[in-house]
Amino acid sequence: MLTQVLALGFTQTVAWASSTYLIAILAAPVARDLGLATSTVFGAFSVALVVMGLAGPAAGRAIDTYGGRGVLALSNLVLAVGLAMLAFAYGAAMLFAAWCVLGLGMALGLYEAAFAALVRIHGAAARAPITGITLIAGFASTVGWPVTALLSDRFGWRAACLAWAVTHIVLALPLNLACIPRAAQRVPEPTGGEATSAPEGRDRTWHNYWRAFFLLAAFGALTSYVTSAMAAHLPGLLLAVGTTSVAALTASALLGPAQVAARLTEFLAARRFRFHPLLTARIATALHPIGGIVLALFGGPAQIASAFAMLHGAGNGMITIAKGTLPLAIFGAAGYGHRQGLLSFVGRGMQAIAPFTFGLVLEQLGARAALSLSVVLSLAALAALLALRERAAAN
Repeated sequence: MLTQVLALGFTQTVAWASSTYLIAILAAPVARDLGLATSTVFGAFSVALVVMGLAGPAAGRAIDTYGGRGVLALSNLVLAVGLAMLAFAYGAAMLFAAWCVLGLGMALGLYEAAFAALVRIHGAAARAPITGITLIAGFASTVGWPVTALLSDRFGWRAACLAWAVTHIVLALPLNLACIPRAAQRVPEPTGGEATSAPEGRDRTWHNYWRAFFLLAAFGALTSYVTSAMAAHLPGLLLAVGTTSVAALTASALLGPAQVAARLTEFLAARRFRFHPLLTARIATALHPIGGIVLALFGGPAQIASAFAMLHGAGNGMITIAKGTLPLAIFGAAGYGHRQGLLSFVGRGMQAIAPFTFGLVLEQLGARAALSLSVVLSLAALAALLALRERAAAN
């Protein structure tokens, strides 16, 4: 299991760094070189998120049926092709086509697919390895942003894209093939008190099943919006509440370490106390509203800005784990991949519109209105989690 965690942690780092985190560094040079508005480049990325959401259920179903080895290996090939297309893009049409291919690769190869592959192998015991790969891949932005920036500055953005494409073929693809077993057979579910995927199971009706499903979908969609909005606008938001530029950048830099520290704490605590992941999800979702209310009340001193960034980062780090482990705990391992794809579908749309809509609120109505929006959405996500009955969650 350790080898799988290390291998998938590395390949997930490469996948995230070369797709989701690529746009922040390359948007400006790509726009400048192609003679396009930066918003057009971000629009192409939003299209990739939509493609990812549409392809997610099919990717998950394929993993449920055949196992994760082939799907994750295919993701390396598709991402490499998309990156090569991006490197040779000389107009808007090729740019959008490249990001459509990258969106497909993201559906095949980011967290949802990796989580489904682990559940296919380990069944209900997949909680620990899911947390393990998020601990490693939590450094994707820490590694990816400076590497992409260095390659782009020295050799150009096209060379940076090609370098990531080669990394997928030379390193990530062999690791996925070597460390994920060929066998499609999943570890059997324990009998007894474990959750089952069938809605007609013990104390389970169709109403209970779909109620839990839609509450989890709401939680995922609302938190995806907040995560995407903060990823795009955190420094600007802090500047808007009166934080100095140096303090805003310093606070934003704390996001990654807080994320990883929270995941490590959750991993160790879960091993020690064996609590239900619903508790993790509720605590994690409450952290952003706490930080947002404090920031709205006290403005932008460096300490307050840093506290907000750390609370948001810690919550977001644990929410990533919860999105992988909650469906497993509630519904069981059977059909996990397809269900994850369905659960994340709306979330991808929210993720795609968040940078634009949150930025519009921030620009037109001010920092407190933008903060209020993120706090209210987070509280709505928390309400969805609180509405999940313990019986429905734990059977």
